[in-house]
Amino acid sequence: MSFDLTDLRLFLHVVESGSITGGADRAFMALASASARIRNMEDTLGVPLLTRGRRGVAPTEAGFALMRHAHNIMQEWERMVGDVSEYGQGLKGHVRLLCNTSTITEFLPEILSSYLLAHPNVGIDVHERLSTEIMQDLLEDKADVGVVPKSSEVLGNLQTFPFRTLQLVLVVSPKHPLAAKRSVSFAETLDYDFVGLAEGSSIQKYLEAHASRVGKRINYRVRLRGFMASARLVQDNVGIAVIPETAAVHCKKSMSLHIVRLTDSWATRQLMLCVRDFANQPLHIRELVEHIREPASPPEP
Repeated sequence: MSFDLTDLRLFLHVVESGSITGGADRAFMALASASARIRNMEDTLGVPLLTRGRRGVAPTEAGFALMRHAHNIMQEWERMVGDVSEYGQGLKGHVRLLCNTSTITEFLPEILSSYLLAHPNVGIDVHERLSTEIMQDLLEDKADVGVVPKSSEVLGNLQTFPFRTLQLVLVVSPKHPLAAKRSVSFAETLDYDFVGLAEGSSIQKYLEAHASRVGKRINYRVRLRGFMASARLVQDNVGIAVIPETAAVHCKKSMSLHIVRLTDSWATRQLMLCVRDFANQPLHIRELVEHIREPASPPEP
Protein backbone atom coordinates (compact mmCIF):
# COMPACT_ATOMS: atom_id res chain seq x y z
CA MET A 1 0.00 0.00 0.00
CA SER A 2 1.59 3.30 -1.12
CA PHE A 3 0.41 5.73 1.56
CA ASP A 4 1.59 6.35 5.08
CA LEU A 5 0.78 7.98 8.44
CA THR A 6 1.21 11.44 6.92
CA ASP A 7 -1.48 10.64 4.35
CA LEU A 8 -3.84 9.27 6.99
CA ARG A 9 -3.33 12.31 9.20
CA LEU A 10 -3.95 14.59 6.22
CA PHE A 11 -7.14 12.73 5.31
CA LEU A 12 -8.47 13.17 8.86
CA HIS A 13 -7.67 16.89 8.75
CA VAL A 14 -9.49 17.22 5.41
CA VAL A 15 -12.62 15.48 6.74
CA GLU A 16 -12.63 17.48 9.99
CA SER A 17 -12.21 20.83 8.20
CA GLY A 18 -14.59 19.98 5.35
CA SER A 19 -12.14 21.03 2.65
CA ILE A 20 -8.83 19.98 1.13
CA THR A 21 -7.56 23.53 1.60
CA GLY A 22 -8.42 23.46 5.31
CA GLY A 23 -6.88 20.01 5.69
CA ALA A 24 -3.69 21.15 3.98
CA ASP A 25 -3.46 24.15 6.32
CA ARG A 26 -3.89 21.97 9.41
CA ALA A 27 -1.26 19.54 8.10
CA PHE A 28 1.12 22.43 7.24
CA MET A 29 1.19 21.22 3.66
CA ALA A 30 0.91 22.95 0.27
CA LEU A 31 -2.52 22.59 -1.35
CA ALA A 32 -1.10 20.96 -4.49
CA SER A 33 0.79 18.40 -2.42
CA ALA A 34 -2.27 17.65 -0.28
CA SER A 35 -4.50 17.19 -3.35
CA ALA A 36 -1.94 14.85 -4.91
CA ARG A 37 -1.76 12.76 -1.74
CA ILE A 38 -5.56 12.42 -1.56
CA ARG A 39 -5.73 11.39 -5.24
CA ASN A 40 -2.96 8.86 -4.64
CA MET A 41 -4.93 7.32 -1.76
CA GLU A 42 -8.03 7.04 -3.94
CA ASP A 43 -6.02 5.52 -6.80
CA THR A 44 -4.35 3.05 -4.46
CA LEU A 45 -7.63 1.93 -2.90
CA GLY A 46 -9.51 2.06 -6.21
CA VAL A 47 -12.47 3.95 -4.77
CA PRO A 48 -13.44 7.64 -4.24
CA LEU A 49 -12.89 8.74 -0.65
CA LEU A 50 -14.41 12.21 -0.91
CA THR A 51 -17.33 13.85 -2.66
CA ARG A 52 -16.38 17.31 -3.91
CA GLY A 53 -18.81 20.21 -4.15
CA ARG A 54 -19.02 23.98 -4.02
CA ARG A 55 -19.25 23.97 -0.22
CA GLY A 56 -16.26 21.70 0.27
CA VAL A 57 -15.77 17.96 0.59
CA ALA A 58 -17.46 15.17 2.51
CA PRO A 59 -16.40 11.54 2.99
CA THR A 60 -18.00 8.83 0.88
CA GLU A 61 -19.00 5.54 2.51
CA ALA A 62 -15.49 4.29 1.77
CA GLY A 63 -14.15 7.55 3.21
CA PHE A 64 -16.04 7.00 6.47
CA ALA A 65 -14.59 3.50 6.69
CA LEU A 66 -11.07 4.83 6.10
CA MET A 67 -11.66 7.58 8.67
CA ARG A 68 -12.54 5.05 11.38
CA HIS A 69 -9.49 2.94 10.63
CA ALA A 70 -7.25 6.00 10.36
CA HIS A 71 -8.32 7.18 13.82
CA ASN A 72 -7.60 3.74 15.25
CA ILE A 73 -4.21 3.60 13.57
CA MET A 74 -3.23 7.07 14.76
CA GLN A 75 -4.38 6.31 18.31
CA GLU A 76 -2.47 3.02 18.37
CA TRP A 77 0.62 4.80 17.08
CA GLU A 78 0.41 7.53 19.72
CA ARG A 79 -0.34 4.97 22.44
CA MET A 80 2.70 2.92 21.44
CA VAL A 81 5.02 5.90 21.42
CA GLY A 82 3.59 7.30 24.65
CA ASP A 83 3.66 4.06 26.63
CA VAL A 84 7.08 2.94 25.43
CA SER A 85 9.14 6.10 25.15
CA GLU A 86 7.06 9.00 26.54
CA TYR A 87 6.60 10.56 23.12
CA GLY A 88 10.03 9.60 21.85
CA GLN A 89 12.30 12.15 20.26
CA GLY A 90 9.96 15.14 20.27
CA LEU A 91 6.98 13.40 18.62
CA LYS A 92 3.83 15.34 19.49
CA GLY A 93 0.64 13.94 20.91
CA HIS A 94 -2.58 15.62 19.88
CA VAL A 95 -5.95 16.01 21.66
CA ARG A 96 -9.24 17.15 20.11
CA LEU A 97 -11.34 18.60 22.93
CA LEU A 98 -14.98 19.68 22.48
CA CYS A 99 -17.00 21.67 25.00
CA ASN A 100 -19.55 24.46 25.48
CA THR A 101 -19.04 28.22 25.74
CA SER A 102 -18.87 28.34 29.53
CA THR A 103 -16.30 25.57 29.78
CA ILE A 104 -14.04 27.29 27.24
CA THR A 105 -14.15 30.69 28.93
CA GLU A 106 -14.52 29.88 32.62
CA PHE A 107 -12.68 26.63 33.33
CA LEU A 108 -10.29 25.54 30.61
CA PRO A 109 -7.69 28.31 30.28
CA GLU A 110 -6.08 27.81 33.69
CA ILE A 111 -6.50 24.02 33.62
CA LEU A 112 -5.03 23.59 30.15
CA SER A 113 -2.21 26.01 30.89
CA SER A 114 -0.86 23.85 33.71
CA TYR A 115 -1.28 20.66 31.64
CA LEU A 116 0.46 22.06 28.56
CA LEU A 117 3.36 23.40 30.63
CA ALA A 118 3.84 19.91 32.04
CA HIS A 119 3.46 18.26 28.59
CA PRO A 120 5.48 20.33 26.09
CA ASN A 121 5.10 17.68 23.37
CA VAL A 122 1.29 17.70 23.36
CA GLY A 123 -1.01 19.99 21.36
CA ILE A 124 -4.72 20.56 22.03
CA ASP A 125 -7.46 21.73 19.64
CA VAL A 126 -10.47 23.14 21.51
CA HIS A 127 -13.79 23.66 19.71
CA GLU A 128 -17.23 24.76 20.88
CA ARG A 129 -20.10 22.38 20.15
CA LEU A 130 -23.57 21.49 21.43
CA SER A 131 -23.80 18.47 23.77
CA THR A 132 -25.41 16.18 21.18
CA GLU A 133 -22.74 17.12 18.64
CA ILE A 134 -19.98 16.46 21.16
CA MET A 135 -21.16 12.94 21.92
CA GLN A 136 -21.75 12.15 18.26
CA ASP A 137 -18.27 13.37 17.33
CA LEU A 138 -16.78 11.23 20.09
CA LEU A 139 -18.61 8.15 18.84
CA GLU A 140 -17.48 8.86 15.27
CA ASP A 141 -13.82 9.33 16.33
CA LYS A 142 -13.88 13.02 15.37
CA ALA A 143 -12.94 14.05 18.91
CA ASP A 144 -11.01 12.59 21.83
CA VAL A 145 -12.48 14.28 24.91
CA GLY A 146 -15.72 16.20 25.42
CA VAL A 147 -17.38 18.17 28.22
CA VAL A 148 -21.17 17.79 28.48
CA PRO A 149 -23.81 18.44 31.17
CA LYS A 150 -24.64 15.44 33.34
CA SER A 151 -28.24 15.49 32.13
CA SER A 152 -27.12 14.74 28.58
CA GLU A 153 -27.88 11.22 27.43
CA VAL A 154 -24.58 9.36 27.19
CA LEU A 155 -24.46 7.21 24.08
CA GLY A 156 -22.67 3.99 23.23
CA ASN A 157 -19.67 3.00 25.31
CA LEU A 158 -18.68 6.54 26.30
CA GLN A 159 -17.39 6.93 29.85
CA THR A 160 -17.92 10.04 31.97
CA PHE A 161 -15.97 11.67 34.80
CA PRO A 162 -17.13 14.59 36.98
CA PHE A 163 -15.56 17.84 35.80
CA ARG A 164 -16.94 21.06 37.35
CA THR A 165 -20.26 22.53 38.55
CA LEU A 166 -21.58 25.42 36.48
CA GLN A 167 -23.95 27.88 38.13
CA LEU A 168 -25.88 30.25 35.86
CA VAL A 169 -26.98 33.60 37.32
CA LEU A 170 -28.68 36.76 36.14
CA VAL A 171 -26.68 39.99 35.95
CA VAL A 172 -28.46 43.35 35.83
CA SER A 173 -27.67 47.03 36.11
CA PRO A 174 -28.29 48.63 39.55
CA LYS A 175 -30.88 50.76 37.73
CA HIS A 176 -32.86 47.75 36.49
CA PRO A 177 -36.16 46.75 38.20
CA LEU A 178 -34.81 43.24 38.87
CA ALA A 179 -31.85 44.65 40.83
CA ALA A 180 -34.08 44.78 43.92
CA LYS A 181 -34.55 41.00 43.86
CA ARG A 182 -32.25 38.38 45.39
CA SER A 183 -33.62 35.60 43.23
CA VAL A 184 -35.92 35.26 40.25
CA SER A 185 -37.23 32.56 37.93
CA PHE A 186 -35.98 32.57 34.37
CA ALA A 187 -39.56 32.93 33.12
CA GLU A 188 -39.83 36.27 34.94
CA THR A 189 -36.72 37.61 33.24
CA LEU A 190 -38.19 37.04 29.77
CA ASP A 191 -40.35 40.14 30.12
CA TYR A 192 -37.18 42.23 29.74
CA ASP A 193 -34.62 42.87 26.99
CA PHE A 194 -31.51 40.70 26.92
CA VAL A 195 -27.87 41.17 26.06
CA GLY A 196 -27.00 37.78 24.57
CA LEU A 197 -24.02 35.93 23.24
CA ALA A 198 -23.41 35.62 19.51
CA GLU A 199 -25.63 33.32 17.49
CA GLY A 200 -24.46 29.72 17.65
CA SER A 201 -23.31 29.95 21.28
CA SER A 202 -24.15 26.72 23.09
CA ILE A 203 -25.17 28.49 26.32
CA GLN A 204 -27.47 30.82 24.40
CA LYS A 205 -29.15 27.91 22.64
CA TYR A 206 -29.60 26.27 26.04
CA LEU A 207 -31.37 29.39 27.36
CA GLU A 208 -33.50 29.70 24.24
CA ALA A 209 -34.68 26.11 24.70
CA HIS A 210 -35.79 26.84 28.27
CA ALA A 211 -37.55 30.01 27.15
CA SER A 212 -39.44 27.98 24.57
CA ARG A 213 -40.54 25.50 27.25
CA VAL A 214 -42.41 28.27 29.06
CA GLY A 215 -43.91 29.56 25.82
CA LYS A 216 -41.72 32.64 25.50
CA ARG A 217 -38.80 33.93 23.46
CA ILE A 218 -35.70 35.87 24.44
CA ASN A 219 -35.82 39.43 23.15
CA TYR A 220 -32.25 40.39 22.25
CA ARG A 221 -31.27 44.05 22.15
CA VAL A 222 -27.77 43.06 21.05
CA ARG A 223 -25.63 39.93 20.79
CA LEU A 224 -21.91 39.93 21.48
CA ARG A 225 -18.98 37.56 21.82
CA GLY A 226 -17.82 37.01 25.37
CA PHE A 227 -19.22 37.44 28.86
CA MET A 228 -17.11 40.51 29.60
CA ALA A 229 -18.49 42.41 26.60
CA SER A 230 -22.05 41.42 27.49
CA ALA A 231 -21.59 42.56 31.10
CA ARG A 232 -20.40 46.00 30.01
CA LEU A 233 -23.67 46.62 28.18
CA VAL A 234 -25.64 45.20 31.10
CA GLN A 235 -23.87 47.72 33.35
CA ASP A 236 -25.18 50.50 31.09
CA ASN A 237 -28.72 49.07 31.43
CA VAL A 238 -28.98 48.09 27.75
CA GLY A 239 -30.42 44.76 28.86
CA ILE A 240 -29.96 41.84 31.24
CA ALA A 241 -27.92 38.67 30.77
CA VAL A 242 -27.63 35.13 32.08
CA ILE A 243 -23.99 34.11 32.46
CA PRO A 244 -21.91 31.72 34.62
CA GLU A 245 -21.51 32.84 38.23
CA THR A 246 -17.72 32.69 37.92
CA ALA A 247 -17.90 35.20 35.05
CA ALA A 248 -20.38 37.38 36.93
CA VAL A 249 -18.18 37.59 40.03
CA HIS A 250 -15.17 38.43 37.88
CA CYS A 251 -17.04 41.16 35.98
CA LYS A 252 -18.45 42.66 39.16
CA LYS A 253 -14.92 43.47 40.36
CA SER A 254 -14.61 46.13 37.68
CA MET A 255 -18.25 46.93 36.84
CA SER A 256 -21.38 48.12 38.58
CA LEU A 257 -23.56 45.01 38.44
CA HIS A 258 -26.09 43.15 40.56
CA ILE A 259 -26.04 39.35 40.61
CA VAL A 260 -29.47 37.74 40.98
CA ARG A 261 -29.93 34.02 41.64
CA LEU A 262 -32.04 31.95 39.26
CA THR A 263 -34.50 29.69 41.08
CA ASP A 264 -34.70 27.18 38.21
CA SER A 265 -33.10 23.81 38.96
CA TRP A 266 -31.53 23.67 35.49
CA ALA A 267 -29.46 26.77 36.29
CA THR A 268 -27.09 24.48 38.21
CA ARG A 269 -25.31 22.15 35.81
CA GLN A 270 -22.89 19.35 36.67
CA LEU A 271 -20.41 19.15 33.82
CA MET A 272 -18.89 15.81 32.92
CA LEU A 273 -15.83 14.78 30.96
CA CYS A 274 -16.81 12.34 28.25
CA VAL A 275 -14.35 9.95 26.59
CA ARG A 276 -14.52 6.85 24.45
CA ASP A 277 -12.90 3.67 25.87
CA PHE A 278 -10.73 5.52 28.39
CA ALA A 279 -8.42 2.61 29.24
CA ASN A 280 -7.35 2.23 25.62
CA GLN A 281 -6.72 5.90 24.90
CA PRO A 282 -3.15 7.10 24.23
CA LEU A 283 -1.16 8.03 27.31
CA HIS A 284 -1.35 11.81 26.78
CA ILE A 285 -5.17 11.70 26.51
CA ARG A 286 -5.49 9.62 29.68
CA GLU A 287 -3.16 12.04 31.47
CA LEU A 288 -5.25 15.02 30.31
CA VAL A 289 -8.47 13.46 31.63
CA GLU A 290 -6.82 12.64 34.95
CA HIS A 291 -5.43 16.17 35.13
CA ILE A 292 -8.70 18.04 34.61
CA ARG A 293 -11.29 15.73 36.21
CA GLU A 294 -12.53 16.22 39.76
CA PRO A 295 -10.36 14.15 42.13
CA ALA A 296 -11.37 10.84 43.67
CA SER A 297 -14.34 10.21 41.37
CA PRO A 298 -14.59 6.84 39.59
CA PRO A 299 -15.76 6.75 35.95
CA GLU A 300 -19.45 6.13 35.29
CA PRO A 301 -20.34 3.51 32.65
